[in-house]
Amino acid sequence: MVRENIVNTNDLIYPLFAVPGESVANEVKSMPGVYQLSVDKIVETAKEVYDLGIPAILLFGIPDDKDTETTGAWHDCGIVQKATTAVKEAVPDLLAVRDSA
Repeated sequence: MVRENIVNTNDLIYPLFAVPGESVANEVKSMPGVYQLSVDKIVETAKEVYDLGIPAILLFGIPDDKDTETTGAWHDCGIVQKATTAVKEAVPDLLAVRDSA
């Protein structure tokens, strides 16, 4: 219980918030320094994250339209799916964890 704990970059997952559009970087007012990013900006950030030695990202989607069936979470053209595909093409060794709700 009192053993020393060490956290390094291998233990981290970097959260990213995907939004539709291009060249979008909207600051999340309640979380200074955190941004909602378009897919192109997510790819840039994913490359930086990987270069820092962080092995994984966690993708959250902010779709244009929301519905009661959460189709954006499972549809092939959902924002998280688009971001995942783009990241895996650009940085294949980076683990992409996806939020699906």
